[in-house]
Amino acid sequence: MEYQILNTSTCLLVLLVFIPTGLGICPSSCKCSGNDRNVDCSGRNLTVLPQGLQDNLTYLNLSFNQFVDLDHQLTRFTNLRTLDISNNWLKNVPAHLPKSLWELYATNNNIKVLQKLDTAYQWNLRVLDVSRNMVERAVLINNTLSSLKFLNLSSNKLWTVPTNMPYNIETVDLSNNFLSQILPGTLVRLQHLTSLYLHNNKFSYIPDKAFDQLSQLQVVTLYNNPWSCSDNQNILYVLQWVQGTAARVMGAPCADQPWPWASTAPAPAQPTALDSSPMIKGTKAADRETSAAAPESTKVTKTHKQFKAKEVAPLATQSHPVLFPGTDRPLPHSPDGPQEAAATRTIHVQDSTEGNASLAPATGSSTTPMTL
Repeated sequence: MEYQILNTSTCLLVLLVFIPTGLGICPSSCKCSGNDRNVDCSGRNLTVLPQGLQDNLTYLNLSFNQFVDLDHQLTRFTNLRTLDISNNWLKNVPAHLPKSLWELYATNNNIKVLQKLDTAYQWNLRVLDVSRNMVERAVLINNTLSSLKFLNLSSNKLWTVPTNMPYNIETVDLSNNFLSQILPGTLVRLQHLTSLYLHNNKFSYIPDKAFDQLSQLQVVTLYNNPWSCSDNQNILYVLQWVQGTAARVMGAPCADQPWPWASTAPAPAQPTALDSSPMIKGTKAADRETSAAAPESTKVTKTHKQFKAKEVAPLATQSHPVLFPGTDRPLPHSPDGPQEAAATRTIHVQDSTEGNASLAPATGSSTTPMTL
Protein backbone atom coordinates (compact mmCIF):
# COMPACT_ATOMS: atom_id res chain seq x y z
CA MET A 1 0.00 0.00 0.00
CA GLU A 2 2.79 2.40 0.90
CA TYR A 3 4.54 1.47 -2.32
CA GLN A 4 1.46 2.40 -4.37
CA ILE A 5 1.14 5.76 -2.59
CA LEU A 6 4.81 6.51 -3.21
CA ASN A 7 4.50 5.52 -6.86
CA THR A 8 1.42 7.71 -7.29
CA SER A 9 3.19 10.70 -5.70
CA THR A 10 6.15 10.26 -8.01
CA CYS A 11 3.87 10.24 -11.04
CA LEU A 12 2.12 13.43 -9.89
CA LEU A 13 5.46 15.12 -9.39
CA VAL A 14 6.51 14.17 -12.88
CA LEU A 15 3.27 15.59 -14.26
CA LEU A 16 3.72 18.85 -12.38
CA VAL A 17 7.26 19.26 -13.66
CA PHE A 18 7.06 18.21 -17.29
CA ILE A 19 3.50 18.59 -18.53
CA PRO A 20 3.20 22.39 -17.96
CA THR A 21 6.25 22.92 -20.14
CA GLY A 22 4.63 20.95 -22.92
CA LEU A 23 1.42 22.94 -22.56
CA GLY A 24 3.29 26.24 -22.95
CA ILE A 25 4.26 27.74 -19.63
CA CYS A 26 6.50 30.82 -19.97
CA PRO A 27 9.76 30.09 -21.85
CA SER A 28 12.93 30.62 -19.87
CA SER A 29 14.17 33.31 -22.28
CA CYS A 30 11.04 35.44 -21.88
CA LYS A 31 9.09 37.29 -19.21
CA CYS A 32 5.43 36.47 -18.82
CA SER A 33 2.39 37.89 -17.03
CA GLY A 34 -1.37 37.62 -17.14
CA ASN A 35 -1.52 33.85 -16.77
CA ASP A 36 1.41 33.62 -19.16
CA ARG A 37 -0.64 35.11 -21.99
CA ASN A 38 1.43 38.31 -22.11
CA VAL A 39 4.93 37.35 -23.21
CA ASP A 40 7.96 39.63 -23.58
CA CYS A 41 10.89 38.08 -25.41
CA SER A 42 12.56 41.34 -26.45
CA GLY A 43 16.31 41.90 -26.49
CA ARG A 44 17.33 38.22 -26.33
CA ASN A 45 19.22 37.92 -29.65
CA LEU A 46 16.70 35.31 -30.76
CA THR A 47 16.77 33.97 -34.31
CA VAL A 48 13.90 31.47 -33.86
CA LEU A 49 10.78 31.48 -31.72
CA PRO A 50 11.38 30.17 -28.21
CA GLN A 51 9.88 26.84 -27.32
CA GLY A 52 6.88 26.66 -25.01
CA LEU A 53 4.78 29.64 -26.15
CA GLN A 54 1.10 29.09 -25.46
CA ASP A 55 -1.31 29.18 -28.36
CA ASN A 56 -3.68 31.51 -26.52
CA LEU A 57 -1.24 34.44 -26.21
CA THR A 58 -2.75 37.92 -26.37
CA TYR A 59 0.50 39.94 -26.31
CA LEU A 60 3.86 38.98 -27.84
CA ASN A 61 6.95 41.18 -27.91
CA LEU A 62 9.74 39.92 -30.18
CA SER A 63 11.49 43.27 -30.69
CA PHE A 64 15.25 43.86 -30.58
CA ASN A 65 16.19 40.37 -31.71
CA GLN A 66 17.83 38.86 -34.81
CA PHE A 67 14.80 37.52 -36.67
CA VAL A 68 15.15 37.45 -40.45
CA ASP A 69 12.01 35.50 -41.34
CA LEU A 70 8.83 34.82 -39.37
CA ASP A 71 6.59 33.71 -42.23
CA HIS A 72 3.90 31.21 -41.20
CA GLN A 73 5.31 30.96 -37.68
CA LEU A 74 2.76 33.13 -35.90
CA THR A 75 -0.47 31.86 -37.46
CA ARG A 76 -1.32 29.55 -34.57
CA PHE A 77 -1.69 32.40 -32.06
CA THR A 78 -5.35 32.93 -32.89
CA ASN A 79 -6.04 35.10 -29.82
CA LEU A 80 -3.10 37.44 -30.33
CA ARG A 81 -4.02 41.13 -30.04
CA THR A 82 -0.65 42.92 -30.02
CA LEU A 83 2.49 41.86 -31.91
CA ASP A 84 5.76 43.79 -31.73
CA ILE A 85 8.43 42.65 -34.19
CA SER A 86 10.33 45.96 -34.31
CA ASN A 87 14.11 46.26 -34.53
CA ASN A 88 14.87 42.99 -36.27
CA TRP A 89 16.18 42.07 -39.73
CA LEU A 90 12.86 41.22 -41.36
CA LYS A 91 12.61 41.83 -45.10
CA ASN A 92 8.82 41.70 -45.19
CA VAL A 93 5.81 41.69 -42.92
CA PRO A 94 5.42 38.05 -41.80
CA ALA A 95 3.01 36.10 -43.99
CA HIS A 96 -0.19 34.62 -42.59
CA LEU A 97 -0.41 36.64 -39.41
CA PRO A 98 -3.38 35.79 -37.17
CA LYS A 99 -6.54 37.71 -38.08
CA SER A 100 -7.15 38.51 -34.43
CA LEU A 101 -4.48 41.25 -34.38
CA TRP A 102 -5.37 44.74 -33.13
CA GLU A 103 -1.88 46.25 -33.17
CA LEU A 104 1.14 45.45 -35.32
CA TYR A 105 4.50 47.16 -34.77
CA ALA A 106 7.20 46.41 -37.34
CA THR A 107 9.42 49.50 -37.12
CA ASN A 108 13.13 49.58 -37.94
CA ASN A 109 13.44 46.47 -40.10
CA ASN A 110 14.49 45.98 -43.74
CA ILE A 111 11.00 45.90 -45.24
CA LYS A 112 11.01 47.29 -48.79
CA VAL A 113 7.45 46.68 -49.94
CA LEU A 114 4.18 46.55 -48.08
CA GLN A 115 2.37 43.92 -50.15
CA LYS A 116 -1.40 43.81 -50.48
CA LEU A 117 -1.55 40.33 -48.95
CA ASP A 118 0.32 41.56 -45.87
CA THR A 119 -2.83 43.34 -44.69
CA ALA A 120 -5.58 41.94 -46.91
CA TYR A 121 -7.42 40.01 -44.22
CA GLN A 122 -6.62 42.05 -41.14
CA TRP A 123 -10.20 43.16 -40.47
CA ASN A 124 -9.53 43.82 -36.77
CA LEU A 125 -6.25 45.69 -37.10
CA ARG A 126 -6.39 49.18 -35.54
CA VAL A 127 -2.71 50.20 -35.46
CA LEU A 128 -0.17 49.53 -38.22
CA ASP A 129 3.34 50.89 -37.71
CA VAL A 130 5.89 50.13 -40.43
CA SER A 131 7.99 53.24 -39.89
CA ARG A 132 11.78 53.43 -40.20
CA ASN A 133 12.08 50.79 -42.90
CA MET A 134 12.96 51.03 -46.58
CA VAL A 135 9.42 50.86 -47.96
CA GLU A 136 9.28 52.24 -51.51
CA ARG A 137 5.77 51.07 -52.28
CA ALA A 138 2.75 50.42 -50.07
CA VAL A 139 -0.06 48.48 -51.74
CA LEU A 140 -3.38 48.51 -49.92
CA ILE A 141 -6.59 46.86 -51.06
CA ASN A 142 -9.81 48.81 -51.20
CA ASN A 143 -12.28 48.09 -48.39
CA THR A 144 -9.77 46.14 -46.28
CA LEU A 145 -8.33 47.23 -42.96
CA SER A 146 -11.78 48.56 -42.14
CA SER A 147 -10.92 48.96 -38.43
CA LEU A 148 -7.59 50.73 -38.95
CA LYS A 149 -7.30 54.08 -37.13
CA PHE A 150 -3.54 54.71 -37.09
CA LEU A 151 -1.14 54.22 -40.02
CA ASN A 152 2.54 55.08 -39.64
CA LEU A 153 4.72 54.86 -42.74
CA SER A 154 7.14 57.60 -41.74
CA SER A 155 10.89 57.44 -42.39
CA ASN A 156 10.70 55.25 -45.47
CA LYS A 157 11.39 55.80 -49.18
CA LEU A 158 7.91 56.48 -50.51
CA TRP A 159 7.57 58.77 -53.54
CA THR A 160 3.79 58.82 -53.80
CA VAL A 161 1.13 59.03 -51.10
CA PRO A 162 -0.36 55.51 -50.84
CA THR A 163 -3.76 55.06 -52.43
CA ASN A 164 -6.69 52.99 -51.12
CA MET A 165 -6.08 53.96 -47.52
CA PRO A 166 -8.96 52.73 -45.32
CA TYR A 167 -11.82 55.21 -45.12
CA ASN A 168 -12.13 55.06 -41.29
CA ILE A 169 -8.53 56.01 -40.65
CA GLU A 170 -7.92 58.92 -38.27
CA THR A 171 -4.13 59.42 -38.19
CA VAL A 172 -1.69 59.05 -41.08
CA ASP A 173 2.04 59.72 -40.65
CA LEU A 174 3.93 59.98 -43.94
CA SER A 175 6.70 62.27 -42.72
CA ASN A 176 10.38 61.82 -43.58
CA ASN A 177 9.86 60.24 -46.98
CA PHE A 178 10.50 61.39 -50.55
CA LEU A 179 6.87 62.25 -51.31
CA SER A 180 6.37 64.70 -54.16
CA GLN A 181 2.91 63.93 -55.47
CA ILE A 182 -0.63 63.06 -54.43
CA LEU A 183 -2.56 61.21 -57.09
CA PRO A 184 -6.15 62.38 -57.81
CA GLY A 185 -8.70 60.87 -55.43
CA THR A 186 -6.11 59.59 -52.95
CA LEU A 187 -7.54 61.49 -49.97
CA VAL A 188 -11.16 61.83 -51.09
CA ARG A 189 -12.52 58.97 -48.96
CA LEU A 190 -10.69 59.94 -45.76
CA GLN A 191 -13.49 61.96 -44.20
CA HIS A 192 -12.60 60.78 -40.67
CA LEU A 193 -8.96 61.83 -40.91
CA THR A 194 -7.98 64.16 -38.04
CA SER A 195 -4.15 64.16 -38.21
CA LEU A 196 -1.98 64.19 -41.35
CA TYR A 197 1.80 64.43 -41.13
CA LEU A 198 3.57 65.37 -44.38
CA HIS A 199 6.65 67.22 -43.10
CA ASN A 200 10.19 66.49 -44.30
CA ASN A 201 9.24 65.42 -47.81
CA LYS A 202 9.74 66.70 -51.37
CA PHE A 203 6.46 68.48 -52.06
CA SER A 204 6.73 71.58 -54.25
CA TYR A 205 2.95 72.06 -54.37
CA ILE A 206 -0.30 70.30 -53.48
CA PRO A 207 -2.65 69.41 -56.37
CA ASP A 208 -5.95 71.27 -56.64
CA LYS A 209 -8.76 69.94 -54.41
CA ALA A 210 -6.46 67.36 -52.77
CA PHE A 211 -7.46 68.45 -49.24
CA ASP A 212 -11.02 69.57 -49.97
CA GLN A 213 -12.73 66.47 -48.54
CA LEU A 214 -10.79 66.38 -45.27
CA SER A 215 -13.64 67.91 -43.28
CA GLN A 216 -12.54 66.50 -39.90
CA LEU A 217 -8.88 67.43 -40.19
CA GLN A 218 -7.47 69.01 -37.02
CA VAL A 219 -3.69 68.93 -37.54
CA VAL A 220 -1.53 68.92 -40.66
CA THR A 221 2.25 69.33 -40.83
CA LEU A 222 3.80 70.80 -43.99
CA TYR A 223 7.19 72.15 -42.91
CA ASN A 224 10.53 71.25 -44.49
CA ASN A 225 9.24 70.80 -48.02
CA PRO A 226 10.76 72.57 -51.07
CA TRP A 227 7.66 74.63 -51.94
CA SER A 228 7.72 76.40 -55.32
CA CYS A 229 6.55 79.75 -54.00
CA SER A 230 7.11 81.48 -57.35
CA ASP A 231 4.98 78.97 -59.26
CA ASN A 232 1.80 81.03 -59.42
CA GLN A 233 -0.15 78.37 -61.27
CA ASN A 234 0.38 75.44 -58.88
CA ILE A 235 1.17 76.88 -55.46
CA LEU A 236 -2.00 78.97 -55.11
CA TYR A 237 -4.22 76.07 -54.05
CA VAL A 238 -2.33 75.14 -50.90
CA LEU A 239 -1.81 78.80 -49.92
CA GLN A 240 -5.52 79.52 -50.18
CA TRP A 241 -6.42 76.26 -48.43
CA VAL A 242 -4.15 77.12 -45.50
CA GLN A 243 -5.90 80.46 -45.14
CA GLY A 244 -9.38 78.92 -45.20
CA THR A 245 -9.00 75.70 -43.18
CA ALA A 246 -9.98 75.36 -39.53
CA ALA A 247 -7.21 72.80 -39.00
CA ARG A 248 -3.97 73.67 -37.24
CA VAL A 249 -1.30 73.99 -39.93
CA MET A 250 2.27 73.50 -38.77
CA GLY A 251 4.77 74.93 -41.24
CA ALA A 252 2.56 76.87 -43.67
CA PRO A 253 4.18 77.01 -47.14
CA CYS A 254 5.88 80.23 -48.25
CA ALA A 255 5.15 81.95 -44.93
CA ASP A 256 8.36 83.99 -45.16
CA GLN A 257 7.87 85.08 -48.78
CA PRO A 258 5.44 87.38 -50.61
CA TRP A 259 2.49 85.47 -51.96
CA PRO A 260 2.22 85.25 -55.76
CA TRP A 261 -0.86 87.43 -56.03
CA ALA A 262 0.82 90.24 -54.06
CA SER A 263 3.02 91.17 -57.03
CA THR A 264 0.33 90.81 -59.67
CA ALA A 265 -2.52 92.68 -57.97
CA PRO A 266 -3.41 96.06 -59.58
CA ALA A 267 -2.50 99.19 -57.66
CA PRO A 268 -5.41 100.71 -55.71
CA ALA A 269 -7.25 103.51 -57.52
CA GLN A 270 -6.83 107.08 -56.29
CA PRO A 271 -9.88 109.03 -55.07
CA THR A 272 -11.74 110.46 -58.05
CA ALA A 273 -15.45 110.92 -57.43
CA LEU A 274 -18.10 111.06 -54.74
CA ASP A 275 -20.00 107.84 -54.08
CA SER A 276 -23.31 108.06 -55.94
CA SER A 277 -25.01 105.27 -53.95
CA PRO A 278 -28.04 106.19 -51.79
CA MET A 279 -26.15 105.67 -48.56
CA ILE A 280 -22.50 106.64 -48.14
CA LYS A 281 -20.90 103.81 -46.15
CA GLY A 282 -17.57 105.44 -45.39
CA THR A 283 -14.64 107.37 -46.64
CA LYS A 284 -10.88 107.00 -46.87
CA ALA A 285 -8.33 109.71 -46.35
CA ALA A 286 -6.25 110.38 -49.41
CA ASP A 287 -2.54 109.81 -49.35
CA ARG A 288 -0.84 112.59 -47.36
CA GLU A 289 2.13 112.41 -49.69
CA THR A 290 0.11 113.55 -52.74
CA SER A 291 2.15 115.99 -54.76
CA ALA A 292 1.22 119.64 -54.27
CA ALA A 293 2.54 120.62 -57.70
CA ALA A 294 -0.84 120.27 -59.46
CA PRO A 295 -3.65 121.27 -57.07
CA GLU A 296 -7.05 120.08 -58.13
CA SER A 297 -10.51 120.00 -56.65
CA THR A 298 -10.44 117.16 -54.12
CA LYS A 299 -13.34 114.78 -54.37
CA VAL A 300 -14.60 111.95 -52.19
CA THR A 301 -13.85 108.46 -53.47
CA LYS A 302 -15.85 105.24 -53.22
CA THR A 303 -14.70 103.21 -50.27
CA HIS A 304 -14.63 99.58 -49.14
CA LYS A 305 -14.89 100.07 -45.41
CA GLN A 306 -17.57 101.48 -43.15
CA PHE A 307 -16.96 104.22 -40.63
CA LYS A 308 -15.35 102.86 -37.50
CA ALA A 309 -17.57 102.94 -34.44
CA LYS A 310 -15.56 105.68 -32.82
CA GLU A 311 -15.97 107.87 -35.93
CA VAL A 312 -19.73 107.40 -36.16
CA ALA A 313 -20.34 107.85 -32.44
CA PRO A 314 -20.68 111.69 -32.56
CA LEU A 315 -23.43 111.35 -35.19
CA ALA A 316 -25.41 108.97 -33.05
CA THR A 317 -25.62 111.50 -30.22
CA GLN A 318 -27.46 114.10 -32.27
CA SER A 319 -31.05 114.80 -31.36
CA HIS A 320 -32.35 114.03 -34.86
CA PRO A 321 -31.53 111.29 -37.40
CA VAL A 322 -28.90 112.10 -39.99
CA LEU A 323 -29.18 110.98 -43.61
CA PHE A 324 -26.31 110.67 -46.07
CA PRO A 325 -27.80 111.35 -49.52
CA GLY A 326 -25.61 110.98 -52.56
CA THR A 327 -24.53 114.04 -54.49
CA ASP A 328 -22.48 114.75 -57.54
CA ARG A 329 -21.39 118.18 -56.43
CA PRO A 330 -17.61 118.63 -56.05
CA LEU A 331 -16.26 119.56 -52.68
CA PRO A 332 -14.83 123.07 -52.21
CA HIS A 333 -11.13 123.69 -51.88
CA SER A 334 -9.76 123.82 -48.38
CA PRO A 335 -8.46 127.24 -47.44
CA ASP A 336 -5.30 125.61 -46.18
CA GLY A 337 -4.37 124.34 -49.60
CA PRO A 338 -4.38 120.95 -51.34
CA GLN A 339 -2.44 119.08 -48.65
CA GLU A 340 -4.93 120.03 -45.94
CA ALA A 341 -7.82 119.20 -48.20
CA ALA A 342 -6.43 115.69 -48.66
CA ALA A 343 -6.89 115.02 -44.97
CA THR A 344 -10.29 116.70 -44.60
CA ARG A 345 -13.54 115.86 -46.35
CA THR A 346 -16.84 117.74 -46.27
CA ILE A 347 -20.13 115.89 -46.82
CA HIS A 348 -23.43 117.72 -47.25
CA VAL A 349 -25.81 116.23 -44.69
CA GLN A 350 -29.52 116.57 -45.31
CA ASP A 351 -31.44 118.16 -42.48
CA SER A 352 -34.05 116.05 -40.74
CA THR A 353 -36.81 118.55 -41.44
CA GLU A 354 -37.10 117.24 -44.98
CA GLY A 355 -38.06 113.78 -43.70
CA ASN A 356 -37.32 110.49 -45.46
CA ALA A 357 -39.58 111.07 -48.45
CA SER A 358 -36.71 110.83 -50.93
CA LEU A 359 -33.04 110.02 -50.85
CA ALA A 360 -32.33 112.09 -53.98
CA PRO A 361 -31.07 115.63 -53.37
CA ALA A 362 -33.85 118.22 -53.75
CA THR A 363 -33.37 121.72 -55.13
CA GLY A 364 -33.16 124.32 -52.46
CA SER A 365 -33.07 121.76 -49.61
CA SER A 366 -31.36 122.75 -46.41
CA THR A 367 -28.05 121.07 -45.92
CA THR A 368 -25.64 121.01 -43.04
CA PRO A 369 -21.91 120.74 -43.83
CA MET A 370 -20.15 118.09 -41.75
CA THR A 371 -16.39 117.84 -41.67
CA LEU A 372 -14.80 114.38 -41.21
